Amino acid sequence: MYRKSVSLLVMLSVMFLTCFCCIRGVDIIRLYTEPAEIIILNLWDLEEKANQREKEWMPQEQLTAKEEESRMGIVEATVSGQRVIDVCVLEQQYVYNLPEEELGTLLRIVEAEAGTEDEEGKLLVANVVLNRMMNEQFPDTVSEVVFQNEKGVAQFSPVSDGAYYQVEISEETMQAVERALLGEDISQGALYFAARKYADRNKMRWFDENLTYLFAHGGHEFFK
Repeated sequence: MYRKSVSLLVMLSVMFLTCFCCIRGVDIIRLYTEPAEIIILNLWDLEEKANQREKEWMPQEQLTAKEEESRMGIVEATVSGQRVIDVCVLEQQYVYNLPEEELGTLLRIVEAEAGTEDEEGKLLVANVVLNRMMNEQFPDTVSEVVFQNEKGVAQFSPVSDGAYYQVEISEETMQAVERALLGEDISQGALYFAARKYADRNKMRWFDENLTYLFAHGGHEFFK
């Protein structure tokens, strides 16, 4: 009888301890599991924010092509792959605004006088014509300058020999004239030019005795 009572007490004690341990185990699991989930979530949020900051401050060369284009202001305009750059285009301002007919005259005389010269040689001839137009000693328009006649002698030989009317305007001549109209002047104020190799001796003597020699370019000498 005594042994049975002792055995019963031992069993009850074991059951009590077992129940106590189970309850404590549930509390411990709840204690450590819930904060772990919260910590994991917080770490994920921090990682996302860190990635975002890293992306914002990433060096240009590490950006993807699309991100780089976006930062540069390049936008895809069509499905075909065309791209449009969002930039402001500055219009060039002409110093000399010539009517169409006057422009044609300037192009023709430059081509006729300097067709075999380089672009700077063409620019110089355009400069001389425009310098004369702006000078009080000469007429006020391109056409009047080009067709000016002094004592039966044309100021520009292509007008007198007819070459002026036969030229075909080259792209280089158009570029040179445009540079002149935009205000580029490399002539040092020249008002005269001549090709000594082909010019009349008396004419060149007059140039040498009455004008100031400036420089030579290509086949032309320039004076004022």
